[in-house]
Amino acid sequence: MKISSPAFQANALIPSKYTCDGPNINPPLKFEEVPSNAASLALIVDDPDAPAGIWVHWLLWNIDAKTQNIAENSVPNSSVQGKNDFDENSFGGPCPPSGTHHYAFKLYALDSMLSLPPSTNKSGLEKAMKGHILAEAQLIGTYSKK
Repeated sequence: MKISSPAFQANALIPSKYTCDGPNINPPLKFEEVPSNAASLALIVDDPDAPAGIWVHWLLWNIDAKTQNIAENSVPNSSVQGKNDFDENSFGGPCPPSGTHHYAFKLYALDSMLSLPPSTNKSGLEKAMKGHILAEAQLIGTYSKK
């Protein structure tokens, strides 16, 4: 399985359009080679370089397994957005306090749909996914504030 973005290359700079220095909208994402037996997809976007520990920027689950991309500034129909570390049910773009941070866009193919409320955070999502992950892929982007 693969995840990529037409907006930035792996291990390269995320354009400011997708950060707190711009409109702070989600970048477009592309999914390939999703297992044919997947029932749904989940996406976790986080920053492992945050001073207080891993900072969660976006949680999405119950994405239709046939989804091949997420358009810029959009959420797939039928998917659920969970609580990020900004305490919002939305995409929170990169906004590092200092230095260059890495942002991991982690895609998971699951063998089931998840029955979780939108108040679910990353640990709740990871707990629900445990034992249901068929495949995973990751895209890393970087950003430092202007």
